[in-house]
Amino acid sequence: MPPAPTTTPPQAPPGTATPAMQAGGSAPATPQEGSTPAMPASPGSADHADATPPGTQPAQTMHKDGPASSGSSPVPPADALLSDAAALAALAQDLRPPSIALDGLFQAIGEAHIYTDAKTAADAIPDEAPADLMAQYNLARQRPDFSLKDFVAQHFTLPERKTVSYQRTPDENVRDYIVGMWEVLSRPPDTQVAYSSQLPLPFTYVVPGGRFSELYYWDSYFTMIGLYENQKIDLMRDMVRDMASMIDRYGHIPNGSRTYYLSRSQAPFFSLMVDLLAMHDGQVAYTTFLPELQAEYDYWMDGQDSVAPGGAYRHVVRLPDGTIMNRHWDDRDTPRDESYPQDIATAAESGRPKNEVYRDLRAGSETGWDFSSRWLADGHTLSTIHTTELLTVELNFLIPHLQQTLAHAYDLKGNKEEAARYAHLAEERINAAQRILWDERRAAYIDYDWKKGESTSILSGATVVPLFLQMATPEQAKAVSETVRKNLLKVGGLIATERTNSGQQWDSPNGWAPLQWMAVKGFNQYGYDQLASDIAARWMGRVIGTYEKSGVLLEKYDVVNPYISPKGGKGGGEYPMQIGFGWTNGTLLGLMNRYPQNTRVVLDRNPAADQPSPLPLPPMNAYGVQSDADALNRYTHQPTVTLAPRPVAPTPTLPQVSSVGASAPTAATEMPPSPAATQETAPADAPATPPAEAPAASATPAEIATPPAQASQPAANAPATPAAQGTTSAAPASAPAASQPAPSTAPEATTPPAAQPAPAAPSSDATAPANQQAAPASPATPPQPAQP
Repeated sequence: MPPAPTTTPPQAPPGTATPAMQAGGSAPATPQEGSTPAMPASPGSADHADATPPGTQPAQTMHKDGPASSGSSPVPPADALLSDAAALAALAQDLRPPSIALDGLFQAIGEAHIYTDAKTAADAIPDEAPADLMAQYNLARQRPDFSLKDFVAQHFTLPERKTVSYQRTPDENVRDYIVGMWEVLSRPPDTQVAYSSQLPLPFTYVVPGGRFSELYYWDSYFTMIGLYENQKIDLMRDMVRDMASMIDRYGHIPNGSRTYYLSRSQAPFFSLMVDLLAMHDGQVAYTTFLPELQAEYDYWMDGQDSVAPGGAYRHVVRLPDGTIMNRHWDDRDTPRDESYPQDIATAAESGRPKNEVYRDLRAGSETGWDFSSRWLADGHTLSTIHTTELLTVELNFLIPHLQQTLAHAYDLKGNKEEAARYAHLAEERINAAQRILWDERRAAYIDYDWKKGESTSILSGATVVPLFLQMATPEQAKAVSETVRKNLLKVGGLIATERTNSGQQWDSPNGWAPLQWMAVKGFNQYGYDQLASDIAARWMGRVIGTYEKSGVLLEKYDVVNPYISPKGGKGGGEYPMQIGFGWTNGTLLGLMNRYPQNTRVVLDRNPAADQPSPLPLPPMNAYGVQSDADALNRYTHQPTVTLAPRPVAPTPTLPQVSSVGASAPTAATEMPPSPAATQETAPADAPATPPAEAPAASATPAEIATPPAQASQPAANAPATPAAQGTTSAAPASAPAASQPAPSTAPEATTPPAAQPAPAAPSSDATAPANQQAAPASPATPPQPAQP
């Protein structure tokens, strides 16, 4: 048995979450940039009376009631939102990323390209504690016959990955594909695995698909739209609770549920997730998740009270005039675990300090646009990336939405003072973002280089985000509508940016589901319904047209090419095209439901994507249908009905027919006796002839199949029953029955063969299918339904 997980790992580098943080302790954080004075201790609670060293992040502890101080704030215990059934096992986890825990070995694996995808190395699970494994590695590699590939194969296992190889059946339409993919992409609550990089989640969640086999932050919001549309509210709520559980444990929502993502987050969509949940659950969603909303805000605004004008600390930037804004950041300045060899190569080409390049690459991943010419100083070379110097449009309008949500939640809690404070902060931030990010020359919202003090001038789909969040002025909304129509709208939808040939996937000619959704919703909210409808129609045409050719939905699409490719996007990025795909599925379903006329036009052009799903003929799996309480009640409490005795018809006399060389009499060939004959053999006042006894349980099949002729005849007043009732016709000799399986849509054969004796009285069991004949009294085993 492997040893227990590391409970006291070596001190991690700045900004690393450690097990101590789960217990409420503190961990070192990255100091401010050189241009910014060292931070004094942030105001803390009584639980942290000791002053914290400069540049150190205080431990976070949140109280369910009452506001938190600005800067760092309290965080609830890890199981604050978890029921006993969903609480995670109290197994300490080494939260260091593999590149730190396996320092030296991890780098060697990357350099040797043991795995085709570098992310696989970060997800692989070692078979023993990192310290023990490193000791073995350092000893083994001294041997002349050492093979790194063999060592990795011996000591690492790959996590089980639910392969997303879903292909539509010939009769499956695009809606059925989306519904079916929820099952493929859903993951049950995690069981913590020793030494794994996965952060265990307590509730069921949906992954994006492909290589992305864990929960991702901003992807999940657009996936949840589809869950909302499909009324999978429980699953949507569970995903919100998973997000909240990570805030409780780590103080923020990481980029994804892996240890190597803990040093950064992603665009803060948590408040919008709570909005979506409140559409079903009501205002209790805001009050329930208020502590986590507050902690999310404190994470993004850490250092705001102490950073000097013209400086920055983590995600906070204070401009020379004192205006507070936000940037993307990562607490580490090393190569990303999931792209280790690529980052080393990029830094080597840059001519800049490597740690700066690594930090900017990591911050670029936090944007969710990894990567785009938006982050590149020269517009096309990845090694010129300078993400930490940019104030992005999305982030600086999402922060005031979070402030608005906090104001609303505190108002619901009756804390009018905090509600007013956050409402004022939101108004101030919106005004600042309007002033700094609106580019009059481009008639659009553009990212701002805070180091240079100027706009980057790169037009991107992010310009629709202020409309999506209803924070643009009517005049700005009108200008954006014209800019988008003229520069970004293509035959298949909106391009990510107007830049081409950058080699990055978040540039032209690619279009992405989140941008289409935010644009459609944004323009709708400002009355530009025709433009919104046009974007929706073009995007649906591209996605559904690709589905007709490929049978799957994809991560991104080429929206410029007039010809639809089954491969989807044009390329770029650090990995091949991924199928699934969470946010494409979710937003497509939402658009199809909102624009049925556009959807009809698109489906008419792509008939294979609109095949009606054949419904099986009833009954379907009748033995598996469970009775609910209402059904049981209906069967249990039936009114008492008194029936008059039904006279029994006399048994007719059979004609004497020779059985030699002739068929046995059947209901179709025998003649009913004349009334006179009936009177002679069975007078009206004579008792009816009792039926023949049922065959004994020990009777052979042949005996059961050939009952006495007299017993097999129907009563004189009963309808004639064909001898072959309940059986299928025999197949010709040239086509054995085994080679002709019944179609899947056929009803299950729950009717017993006619050759079996007469059925017993119907059962009162409410779970029995309505058309199922009762089992005969004689056979020991009741007949089973035939499988299609």
